[in-house]
Amino acid sequence: MRETFNQFYKEFIKSWSTFSIKGIEDVISSKYTAREIRGKDVYDFGYEESIDGWNHAFKELSEKQATWILKEDVIITLKDDEVMAILWASLIIDDKPIETASLFFQTFRWENDCWKLVRSYIEAGISIEKMLSLEITLKER
Repeated sequence: MRETFNQFYKEFIKSWSTFSIKGIEDVISSKYTAREIRGKDVYDFGYEESIDGWNHAFKELSEKQATWILKEDVIITLKDDEVMAILWASLIIDDKPIETASLFFQTFRWENDCWKLVRSYIEAGISIEKMLSLEITLKER
């Protein structure tokens, strides 16, 4: 199952980095739930809000000729049919990196013979310097 996840995850990251809304829509479960923390503000949202957000962001960013910075740090098998990916994302706009990044904890589940994004926890607005210095390690216990 891990082999199928690895190939799936490469396609997910490719869809993200190329602003492919179709690729993102295909991945997100209709039962998706998420929480985003931005400063002191907390946003809880589901599938519809997520798709709307990706659509809006991809449209705006592709018009600005933006480029994603995606740093994939850790992939953890949670259960036989669930995997969590920890990654952070930022952007380059007008050939300049922006000053902030978002840290994502994304849980994927094997559903109906394919992988789906079912949960996300997102810390947004973290300084890029802090993210560049972050090193997440995974140790067996």
